[in-house]
Amino acid sequence: MPKLFSRDCKVKRLRTLQQFRECICGDEGYRFLIHDRDHIYSRELDASLKSLGVSVLKTPYKCPQANAFCERLIGSARRECLDFMIPFNEAHIRQILNSWTSHYNRGRPHSSLGPGIPDRSFPKAEVQTGHSIPKNRRIVVTSILGGLHHEYGLEEIAA
Repeated sequence: MPKLFSRDCKVKRLRTLQQFRECICGDEGYRFLIHDRDHIYSRELDASLKSLGVSVLKTPYKCPQANAFCERLIGSARRECLDFMIPFNEAHIRQILNSWTSHYNRGRPHSSLGPGIPDRSFPKAEVQTGHSIPKNRRIVVTSILGGLHHEYGLEEIAA
């Protein structure tokens, strides 16, 4: 039984190394790779990555929360954006993620801020009770990512 486990681990390590070789060609400018201490990340794999010019950084031992922020951001990007779109090439996916990132940081409310938006580029609207729109304003809708998301705001009506 131990030999079978050892063989399976070796196959997984080789697959992992091959995937990294396919992703990291050398001309993208990758400098770091952060990984946990899973058994598929062997010393040989780390040495091979260093030969590709990538510095290997390991998460702290027995600290599963170390990459929670990264996992949360990647999960949000997938659930709110990438699961609904099919990118055609690398330039297209960069364009999609740039647009989504701008929406995520500037136009989307975050639950930890209540109804607040992290980077509000316009002055905060006066607080009103009830659902009424001031007479000198109208609602403006901005479509994000071809209508996948929308941002709403108030605009003064020209007199």
